[in-house]
Amino acid sequence: MSDIDQLFSRPLAKVSDFVFDQDVARVFPDMIKRSVPGYPTIIESIGLIAGQHAQANSLIYDLGCSLGAATQSMRRHVQVEGCRIIAVDNAAAMLERCNEYLQAQDAMVETLLPAETLQADLLDLTLAPCSVVVLNFTLQFIPPGARLTLLTKIREALLPGGILILSEKLQFADPTTQDNLERLHYAFKRANGYSDLEIAQKRSAIEHVMLPDTLECHQQRLQEAGFAHSHVWFQCLNFCSMVACRD
Repeated sequence: MSDIDQLFSRPLAKVSDFVFDQDVARVFPDMIKRSVPGYPTIIESIGLIAGQHAQANSLIYDLGCSLGAATQSMRRHVQVEGCRIIAVDNAAAMLERCNEYLQAQDAMVETLLPAETLQADLLDLTLAPCSVVVLNFTLQFIPPGARLTLLTKIREALLPGGILILSEKLQFADPTTQDNLERLHYAFKRANGYSDLEIAQKRSAIEHVMLPDTLECHQQRLQEAGFAHSHVWFQCLNFCSMVACRD
């Protein structure tokens, strides 16, 4: 059970850069549900999409898994024989809570896709051949200069017919579009109970840590990484999710 996110509810003398520590892990489900429009739909649909593309006796990767929401969804929806999920994150606090959630899921459902967790830096990780890879709001935390390298590594690990599911917050080249959607996003947060102080302090904490790209940048980078096709299957305000096909 997660706590209510009140991490930025009091004025801070100095707002430090955002980190995925124990405090964030404790409130993360509440934080992301109140911060990312359409998040429950994205999570449930990741399981459905993976269920369509997972191949028998293959690996599935959830890279930057945080508390394992996408992994849990795929465990429910992937019915292909012999599949196994590897959920990877570099934050020990997030993986610790992820394991707790996966164990709770195992206790409630008898037949689920096997899943294991791994603490690792994605840029150092060697990927085995796989049919589905998920980057759910993960790439935006990777240094921009390393993003193409990571996507190329994923493309090379995917089996023929394999896919990448990529969810990201978007930046917009047109200033009016950017301003309108950003203001609407803040209104979404206020409607979910966040104060202006919380919104401002969270923005300060994350602005040097999470660096979003435009949709055009994502599409061009996916093409450069060797993906044959990519398309947006979901967008709400300045958040979207894409499917990129190996071939």
